[in-house]
Amino acid sequence: MARSWDPTALPIQPGIYINFKRAAAAQINGGARGIVAIPLLDYANTASAKTFYTVASEAEAAELFGLANIDSILLALQGGAKEVLVYTMPDDPVEQDYVDMREAFDTRGFNVFVFDGEYDADQQSAVKTWVKRNRDEGKHFIVVIGGDAVTDADPTAGDARTTLNSDDYIVNLTVGGTVGDTVYTSSEFAPFIAGDIAGTPINESVTYDPMPLEDVNKRMTNSQINAALTAGSLVLVHDGVKVKIVSGITTSGQKIRSVRARQAIATDISRTAADNYIGKLNNNANGQATLMIAIKAYLETLEADGVLTSPAVALDPTRPSVGDSVFLQISYSETDSIERIFLTINI
Repeated sequence: MARSWDPTALPIQPGIYINFKRAAAAQINGGARGIVAIPLLDYANTASAKTFYTVASEAEAAELFGLANIDSILLALQGGAKEVLVYTMPDDPVEQDYVDMREAFDTRGFNVFVFDGEYDADQQSAVKTWVKRNRDEGKHFIVVIGGDAVTDADPTAGDARTTLNSDDYIVNLTVGGTVGDTVYTSSEFAPFIAGDIAGTPINESVTYDPMPLEDVNKRMTNSQINAALTAGSLVLVHDGVKVKIVSGITTSGQKIRSVRARQAIATDISRTAADNYIGKLNNNANGQATLMIAIKAYLETLEADGVLTSPAVALDPTRPSVGDSVFLQISYSETDSIERIFLTINI
């Protein structure tokens, strides 16, 4: 039996999925979501150094890397990642190994990058440069970072790290948590946040998502929470019943939901244009109309799914589309989640 499908979160099982929509030339569809990238530090002899592996279950990860080495992978999968793209780091990695790792990930597709529980301020700085370069080159992904036990205990230190790594594409977790006798620093728990972000549809927010923790490793005061949110930190709190994310924001203060929608739109349109339009359409009125209709139809699918509203696509009136160049103006309004409810109760 054919089932319907959601373009913001494609099904992973084999089968036929059908949605009925008005036809548009060379339809633009949503690409793969939910992939977390991790540079794995330790692994069993069944895996080789500087090699990529894709795992989607605990059994696969344990067989490849050994059960003692896969905490970050399991957290990412538990958080909601569809699969984890693992790159195996050499023993005792030096700076050049991190450079090689980033260059290797340049050749692979993924949605969220996170370290294997390690905290290294220098590598976080290098990743900030890396994510900006990729964005400039047209590759878009979220990075999740964290701190150690010392910085987790001092909210101002965590917020300082947020300011230092301010970027639309970077998320900084400033507290970790506990489960029984196990204590996770924010860097060690960051893979779960990465999985949560990757596994959340782009028409939803991670705000108030519950965490599989019994408590946080630093309970913050209300003023400290406000300061953290103002700085752009991702904060976990215990609300008296459970541990949850206070607000899904990046270090620049942007909503993670909005950033991921922009990333998806940029990636999907670019991929489909490369596959179906570049070199294949005439740069005349008919060709330009075909391109604009396809982009508009794609944005309308996102509108129907609550990602955005009022999409519009038109030729840029300030730049003539002649020769081999087409200049388009694309606009839409972002749809946010309800995160603050203000009540006035008249008695």
